[in-house]
Amino acid sequence: MQEAPRGTGHAVRCTRGSIDESADVLVLSGDAPLLDAELLRELVETHRRERAAATVLSFEPEDARAYGRIVRNGDGRLARIVEAVDAAPDELSLREANSSIYVFRGEKLWPILERLEPQNVQGELYLTDAMGLLVGSGESVAVHKAPDPVAAEGINTRVELAAAARTLRERINERHMLAGVTIIDPASTWIDETVGLERDVTIYPFTVLRGQTRVAGGAEIHPHVVAVDAVIGADAIVGPFCYLRPGTVLAARAKAGTFVEIKNSQVGEGAKVPHLSYIGDAEIGAGTNIGASNVTANLDHRPGVPKKRTKIGRNVRTAVDNTFVAPVEIGDDAWTAAGTVITEDVPPGSLVGFPPRQVTRDGYVYDKRADSDD
Repeated sequence: MQEAPRGTGHAVRCTRGSIDESADVLVLSGDAPLLDAELLRELVETHRRERAAATVLSFEPEDARAYGRIVRNGDGRLARIVEAVDAAPDELSLREANSSIYVFRGEKLWPILERLEPQNVQGELYLTDAMGLLVGSGESVAVHKAPDPVAAEGINTRVELAAAARTLRERINERHMLAGVTIIDPASTWIDETVGLERDVTIYPFTVLRGQTRVAGGAEIHPHVVAVDAVIGADAIVGPFCYLRPGTVLAARAKAGTFVEIKNSQVGEGAKVPHLSYIGDAEIGAGTNIGASNVTANLDHRPGVPKKRTKIGRNVRTAVDNTFVAPVEIGDDAWTAAGTVITEDVPPGSLVGFPPRQVTRDGYVYDKRADSDD
């Protein structure tokens, strides 16, 4: 814990006592989301091969901007690292930049940190100064140059953050496509690193898959779908315009269709929620068809009272505009009538509903208007 922000050198100094001081210490920068394990392995390998006291990861970005510059001596070895705010014009013209990622030999790191002084515009203890101090003490300091400069890019603005996110999206989508997933439009498809996709999944444009979402082979994710921590079974169909919230499980060949939202619910094999419905905290049996505009109502406003569940059995046929007030259970093979609010359990094979037929009150609106005019 760095109680006061006194620079990168002070930040590393604060870790003393928390790690093995005789071991190599890998110092990473928190604003470099494009780093990968392979590049870090190469950095450590260079450090150990060179038997260096310290090794810095350098790179050559298209625009060096505010990165510190790597200054080499006549034989090409590191002389020092200079921060951009402290650099002279000739130093700012250098293209090789410091990534702020280092490996130190433990027994060399801790003594040199104690020698850092805030001799800079910012008045901070720079970890970069440790490199110059090591060189001045006759120690060997190595440089490992990243073959792909993008991997070491740091993030300082929202523009740079968006660019890094785009690169990560492209990497993730490419990996899935090479593994057999069809992504119709990778540029509009966002998939978290933690999402699992099986071979022969098809993903249409404007899809967002987040968290621990899992999609089995043969499933189709149609346009404008968002799935968060959901499980989508083999050959299932989702969307378009569908939102699968955490805890949703669609079994094989199930369907969650257009303008459907499902939360913390299990939809059985071959069951369908085709359109315009909200299903929350529910269990829907295999082969069931949920009509349009169905809603599970399960919110109890009393503090601390958990939500109740709705259970709809196998091969049930619900009509349009049904509301299920939990806790309630619909037996297998039951049917519901249109416009029904269901508050009690329904036995298997039953037909439930029959709300009042249409009642028309002639001139009601005009009469109301006449009353208000008076």
